[in-house]
Amino acid sequence: FLDEHTDKDGKISAEDAATYDKMEADILALDRNIKRYSDRETREAEMAAPTSQPILNNPKTSAMKTGRASDEYRQAALTALRTNFRQVTNTLQESVSADGGYLVPAEWDSQLVKILQEENVMRRLSKIITTSGEHKINIQATQATAYWVAEGAPVTQSNMTFAQKSLDAHKIAAHSVVTNELLFDNAYNLESEIIEDFGRSLGRAEEDAFLNGDGSGKPTGLLTTALADSDCVTTTAGASISADDVINLVYKLKRPYRAKAAFLMNDSTLAAIRKLKDATQNFLWQPSLIQGEPERLAGYPVYTSAAFPTAESGKAAIAFGDFYQAYYIGDRGTRWFKRLDEKFADVFSTGFMMVERVDGLLVKNEAVRVLKIK
Repeated sequence: FLDEHTDKDGKISAEDAATYDKMEADILALDRNIKRYSDRETREAEMAAPTSQPILNNPKTSAMKTGRASDEYRQAALTALRTNFRQVTNTLQESVSADGGYLVPAEWDSQLVKILQEENVMRRLSKIITTSGEHKINIQATQATAYWVAEGAPVTQSNMTFAQKSLDAHKIAAHSVVTNELLFDNAYNLESEIIEDFGRSLGRAEEDAFLNGDGSGKPTGLLTTALADSDCVTTTAGASISADDVINLVYKLKRPYRAKAAFLMNDSTLAAIRKLKDATQNFLWQPSLIQGEPERLAGYPVYTSAAFPTAESGKAAIAFGDFYQAYYIGDRGTRWFKRLDEKFADVFSTGFMMVERVDGLLVKNEAVRVLKIK
């Protein structure tokens, strides 16, 4: 129709266009009608099908193993041949030939026995921001001072001052190599477990740097900066922590920060703190009455970290403050995970590597106070 009714300019008249549109609409209508009949037949077949399978009195029996290899071994051998031995499974182990033993399947436990990990407390308490480059933080260094002014006297100028601190990015990585036999044979998802273990390892290294890092190739730790502050509280009884020391530490922190403050210390220090009593022989320690809530010391939540130093001479024993306002953690993007198939191919192994870029900084010194052992 188009060949017969198209002029030399490639156009058709309005009447011919209307005729063509009607022909096209008829074809589409027929297509829809055909689909309706097809759908109806499909639904009727589904409705006519039985809703359950009949119960037959022929219980299944397991296949008997014949010869020197089980079906599992034969299937594994075929798989290895078909994949040019790229996928080899440790299906069988060899027993003592003199005893006439068959090759028997080696079984893998479907659950990996894991080491329990410490919680990354600093990420829970601190302020976390995601950065795309060096991140500048503006800080009010000093406040303006108000003065009483006599009538007719000039007003004394008092300027507030500002400073800047910056969050950069330090690289931390975890790397491991696993044989391909282990990857092929494992009954659990080993690659997933490696990713999780790398994440836990990076978390432990982070926690230590966020508390004790010296800023050289790693974040600057909260305690590294706080211990250099002149407002540290020092124990009065030498190497022992007394109830008075804890109370002095609380009130060394400015009142606005005490509203959301918490204690942070090592578990061994906490064991000694739990025995402290005030002048009326009441324990300073207050157990939590609600599941999931932290226990309290002198009315404030208590958190512990394995990376926090133990109570030794010249070191921080307890940190107390509003850590969310005090310490900033800057994540440069997200963690990066890479599977290295080719690098270790000559030893039939696969490498795994996880990398992240992060920084940490004590931004507001006055928001945290530290109890130092004399």
